[in-house]
Amino acid sequence: MGFTGIAVGAAMAGLRPICEFMTFNFSMQAIDQVINSAAKTYYMSAGLQPVPIVFRGPNGASAGVAAQHSQCFAAWYGHCPGLKVVSPWNSEDARGLLKAAIRDDNPVVFLENELMYGVPFDMSEESQSKDFTIPIGKAKIERQGSHITVVSHSRLVGHCLDAAAVLAKKGIECEVINLRTIRPLDVECIETSVMKTNHLVTVEGGWPQFGVGAEICARIMEGTAD
Repeated sequence: MGFTGIAVGAAMAGLRPICEFMTFNFSMQAIDQVINSAAKTYYMSAGLQPVPIVFRGPNGASAGVAAQHSQCFAAWYGHCPGLKVVSPWNSEDARGLLKAAIRDDNPVVFLENELMYGVPFDMSEESQSKDFTIPIGKAKIERQGSHITVVSHSRLVGHCLDAAAVLAKKGIECEVINLRTIRPLDVECIETSVMKTNHLVTVEGGWPQFGVGAEICARIMEGTAD
């Protein structure tokens, strides 16, 4: 809680600190600073006091860390006004989104996955340039398809692509969407895909009740994809 408060204060003083949690489960000890100090200050100051800070660290289930260290905080922090929440899958996501998060004038929760740290990915020349960023709030279609839309984020995007490859051999073409950002959610990308495929599956590593998938389903049901 202490160093989180120090980092929030530094952001209020004009710096752009990056506050790293060894695991996001430890952010529960500092959630008052994250929510009540970082997320709400811009609103409570009538737009006079921005808090440009990045909270980053491993999120979700890992290997051999028990129930206390296996939670996904995407829905927890995605629920809170004033925060932006991103969840990268591959190296390009991580690089582009982290740079965008640092440059953003809002507090950004950057949810990494510990099991992805050692996984190699090919990176384009463009993604390795010093000015490369990925816009916060924009999803990416990782695989085009016409039969069913599969929406996921973080490590499970890879699982969805593997499943899509298996289903393709049976003649079922999945459109796999990598959310990249949890809040703000790219509803337009999902709706456009669902209007093409007429089917939707959400995949996440969090608990099912009040989760990211539940929010996506609610948005689709309330939206134009009928």
